[in-house]
Amino acid sequence: MDKVFIRGLNIQTTIGFFAWEKEIKQTLVIDLAMGWNTQLAAENDELDKTLDYADISEKIALFANDNPVDLLETLAERLANYLMTTFHIPWLKLSIGKPGAVHNADTVGVEIERGQAK
Repeated sequence: MDKVFIRGLNIQTTIGFFAWEKEIKQTLVIDLAMGWNTQLAAENDELDKTLDYADISEKIALFANDNPVDLLETLAERLANYLMTTFHIPWLKLSIGKPGAVHNADTVGVEIERGQAK
């Protein structure tokens, strides 16, 4: 299976369980791999047959800010569903990290895989 990926996408959003977290923006770091047949775009060098990673990156930030949640797990599930539905992605692997959330760790987070890899 071909994959289109975005690595190290930094977004600012409101996320967290504690009251003080609901008052601030925090950095999340997102890695995303999406199953996609890149051969269709490559055949005739056609942009409209690709996954537009710039558009997807913007939509991720908008989605996170328009849909605040407490848990990374909730954001990951909802974001995966949104991306798969909106962009007709058959498979994805999504990692969301929250740097600085735990002292002495570079980052903590969740990683999920959804859909069917072909």
